[in-house]
Amino acid sequence: MMRLDVEYSPVGEGLGMREYWLYVWMRRIAVIAAHVVAVGITVLMSILSRPGSSLFSWHPLCMSVGFCLCMTEGILLFSTECSPFCCKARKNKVRLHWFFQAILLVAGGTGLAFMVASKNVSQLPHLTSWHSLLGVGTLVATVLQAICGLCLLFHKFLGNFSLPRLRLYHTTCGLVAYLLATVTIIAAMFTHWFQTIVQGVVWYAFVLLPLFPALVVMNQITNAYLPRKKITT
Repeated sequence: MMRLDVEYSPVGEGLGMREYWLYVWMRRIAVIAAHVVAVGITVLMSILSRPGSSLFSWHPLCMSVGFCLCMTEGILLFSTECSPFCCKARKNKVRLHWFFQAILLVAGGTGLAFMVASKNVSQLPHLTSWHSLLGVGTLVATVLQAICGLCLLFHKFLGNFSLPRLRLYHTTCGLVAYLLATVTIIAAMFTHWFQTIVQGVVWYAFVLLPLFPALVVMNQITNAYLPRKKITT
């Protein structure tokens, strides 16, 4: 038996030149589509909610801006394919990432406050649907992810703690928070409020749309932080 210390190759390596360029363009198109879907869902939810018509109307607006737009863009800006942001230096990307995360936390807290106020005014019980329960879990995961990010930002104060391990924890928490946010958004489309506004084939399109950015984000994170393996022969 012979042991070869060969590092694990990322997806796309080992292809022929024609297949490689096809793979690159498919990734670029997927990332562009993820940006378009994130912006599109936010705009459509903003139109459907009619902000200002009631206390509740601000809840879908704030949550779509925070979790559909800012959370997605805050992750995709680290992608090497077709980012709408021109900053190439990682330092600038990290700053922009923190900007999006700050807006996310403010929008999420504001959306939660409007929901609580709306329920109190209408004298309706809280946490009675899967959407609301998943929403609480998503907010908790988002806060934990932000705490991990703060630890990563100020890692010098943590002593000898492994920086790569801390970065992996932060990325993992971010992926969990994003997947929870995606499930929460889909659950929102099963609520009475949404189903009274959107029906038929359009409703099915809304349910499927959030899955596409989630797949792109998951692919980006797993490719960037996939553990390296050794091949044994």
